[in-house]
Amino acid sequence: MKIKTLIVGALSVIFGVPVALILTIVVTVHFLNRTNGRLISSGQEREYLLYVPRSYDRARPTPLIISMHGAAGWPAQQRNLTHWNRLADSLGFIVVYPAGTDRPPIWHVERSAGLERDVKFISELIDSLEASYNIDSTMIFANGLSNGGGMSFVLSCRLSNRIAAVGLVSAAQTLPASWCTSDQPVPMIAFHGTGDPIVPYDGGQLGDPFNPAKVLFPSVRSWVTAWARRNRCAPNPIDSVVTSDVTRSEYTGCAHNATVVLYSVDGGGHAWPGGKPLPRWWVGRTTNTIDATKTMWAFFKDHPLRGTQVVSR
Repeated sequence: MKIKTLIVGALSVIFGVPVALILTIVVTVHFLNRTNGRLISSGQEREYLLYVPRSYDRARPTPLIISMHGAAGWPAQQRNLTHWNRLADSLGFIVVYPAGTDRPPIWHVERSAGLERDVKFISELIDSLEASYNIDSTMIFANGLSNGGGMSFVLSCRLSNRIAAVGLVSAAQTLPASWCTSDQPVPMIAFHGTGDPIVPYDGGQLGDPFNPAKVLFPSVRSWVTAWARRNRCAPNPIDSVVTSDVTRSEYTGCAHNATVVLYSVDGGGHAWPGGKPLPRWWVGRTTNTIDATKTMWAFFKDHPLRGTQVVSR
């Protein structure tokens, strides 16, 4: 699948409005897309938005959260959607929001040289932050929305010696699960709405009515089941009701305690549960009965990188 077709869907939403409004949107995005860090990776300048809470203590190893935007998104948007900074203030971890490439930014989650460059960028970003801060190498976690969730899958495979666990929200999985040939189990927590109009919960064609591209996604449950097999979990998940519109499916008995969990939001859209809502007329409903960020962090802190996996530097 051509990842740039996702951009078409994201941008085509505004094609029916006046040119003046389009220009206003472009200027607004440019103004809001404030980053505070840059590094050269693969000969290209890459940007990121870094947040270090006031409570940061150089003497104490500190967890690192890497949170990635969706297609046509940007770092500050991801910060605002997820509220990771609020949690960082109270719990004392560092958060970085890297930017994808191209304009508008995307993550290359297809078989391409772009994928390799994106993986290298994230690895070098971790190197740079470890050189400047006391990062706990057993507590580095990656998460993302949509296209950024797809990138989290890529990192779980290519950087499994550095990324302790990953979180996926409304993930656009454009690579088959079989693409990952790594035998390293990586804990994973996912959130997906059954009413997602962009990445259908039951799989199938890209659901954006503004985008005619025939982009196919696997069903969310089949994808999660494949991840559980990768982690060598027990075959049958344990299901439970969390809230009036959220159910939880957990695969246990996994190798290296690499648990796999799926939160299904009944009628939920292409959105970050508990986060800042995106336009409902486009992405569907954002639930507030569960907070994906807080739930994700609780999962992350229980799944540090095992000692035998920690990369030696």
